[in-house]
Amino acid sequence: MSEQRLSVFKTYKLYVGGKFPRSESGRVYEVTDSKDKWLANAPLSSRKDARDAVVAARKAQGAWAGKTAYLRGQILYRVAEMLEGRKDQFVREVAEAEGLSKSKAAAIVDAAIDRWVWYAGWTDKIAQIVGGGNPVAGPFFNLSSPEPTGVVTVVAPQKSSFLGLVSVIAPVIATGNTVVVIASENSPLPALSLGEVLATSDLPGGVVNILSGRTAEITPSLAAHQDVNAIDLAGVEDDVLAKELEVAAADNLKRVVRPQPVDWSADPGTHRLTAFLETKTVWHPTGSLGASGSSY
Repeated sequence: MSEQRLSVFKTYKLYVGGKFPRSESGRVYEVTDSKDKWLANAPLSSRKDARDAVVAARKAQGAWAGKTAYLRGQILYRVAEMLEGRKDQFVREVAEAEGLSKSKAAAIVDAAIDRWVWYAGWTDKIAQIVGGGNPVAGPFFNLSSPEPTGVVTVVAPQKSSFLGLVSVIAPVIATGNTVVVIASENSPLPALSLGEVLATSDLPGGVVNILSGRTAEITPSLAAHQDVNAIDLAGVEDDVLAKELEVAAADNLKRVVRPQPVDWSADPGTHRLTAFLETKTVWHPTGSLGASGSSY
């Protein structure tokens, strides 16, 4: 006679610095599906977890920005490969999180994987769009080139737990930034599972750091953090909170992408790629050659 097995429930953890810590507070909160059925306990991140994530992101930022754009593209493509291999898991999690049929969830997961590939292709092309030589009145070379902003905090979309999530993470890291992500408060499981994919891809630890918990609790400390260079408020649905975060971000002149209605299934364009880039312009004298005064 076969013995009945005990169910092995999945333990979800944060993803910080390439590791999987529990919240330092030891707190968790219940995650339920669209019918209020219990799915899992997710870590309830604290402000200390947020500070740890910023430290990890800053530590990784220089080396990540220093990699060639081509290599960053190869690494993003590898993430898409790994997602393809775990598609069934994400289809189930997205279906449960968003109350969708399996076929609709599968279409969303396919679109998210395709979006990773799309942004992977942009890593070594965006400089051609936003950089170039500038005509100046004088004997100078004048060249502008994009550089990453640095450490970016992203509040992931609340209702698009996977496609929206990918759409706000991929462009940030494609351009050499590192990111601290606050997952959808009510549907964090696809984001926490994405951390497992990133850990088994070629992405260096600390480039992406994923927190789950209460948006209103975690975001203020990140908006005010002096070592965060920019913040994307895509998933902030409370207008009062959004305004408070903008005010806090102004203290060290963070770039702020304000929340606005977005169709995450539409063509994403390049605006999230360029939102977290700085432009470096270099002047250099052309000089003169020989008695004729010809220049190069």
